[in-house]
Amino acid sequence: MFLSREGDAVEVRGRLAVYEPRGELQLVVEAMTKSGAGALYERFLQLKAKLEAEGLFDAAARRALPPYPRAVGVVTSLAGAALHDVATTLAGRSPHLHVVVYPSLVQGVEAPAALCQAITAAAARREVDVLIACRGGGSLEDLWAFNEESVVRAIRVAPMPVVSGIGH
Repeated sequence: MFLSREGDAVEVRGRLAVYEPRGELQLVVEAMTKSGAGALYERFLQLKAKLEAEGLFDAAARRALPPYPRAVGVVTSLAGAALHDVATTLAGRSPHLHVVVYPSLVQGVEAPAALCQAITAAAARREVDVLIACRGGGSLEDLWAFNEESVVRAIRVAPMPVVSGIGH
């Protein structure tokens, strides 16, 4: 439940009724939710609360970043600028570092499964000490794949620390 304010975009479910004495058409609202980014944000907060209650974000469970990693994995799209940005930064700061790319879709309905598959592949292959899951900017809808529960759970069970770099 939420308190609506003037200007909010909402979705309503209800029925139409006619008030015959005045000839007025009425919309009798039975349920109302935020729509658009508001609904996504609400969904995000609900999922975050659920996963926090399960202990998935506990600080004590976080895996520490190794001080001198031998190899870094990157989960991202081969077509996006994020891969170029990460590779350029790593090459400039640690040219000796081995970088392994685990290609994945980063937006759209198939992206969460692709992200999970890439994270799982990196975990199974055990060839990197740290994993970076990244993509460039975009709308909340474009970035949403990284908020899916399946992706959070895949990151949580990965044996290596996972660093996210999502959006600008």
